Amino acid sequence: MDFSNFNPAEQAHMTKIIEKKQMQDFLKMYSNIVEKCFNTCCNDFTTKALTSKEEACVMHCTEKFIKHSERVGARFSEMNAEVMNAQNQS
Repeated sequence: MDFSNFNPAEQAHMTKIIEKKQMQDFLKMYSNIVEKCFNTCCNDFTTKALTSKEEACVMHCTEKFIKHSERVGARFSEMNAEVMNAQNQS
């Protein structure tokens, strides 16, 4: 985002808002990973520790979720770059 038209106080305020939103998004993603992988993989509550099968499932689940998030982020960046280029050419 271009904040060059804002004064320094407004720029700092906007930066703080964006950082807060990014942290909220990160925590939401983390919470979603934990909930989805726990519900999918953890089903033996007779011991405190995960079984090897559960541990492997959790690892696979988290890797898949993170790769998906990275791919979506990359696509979003590509689309954003295309929009910015189109706006600059107009």
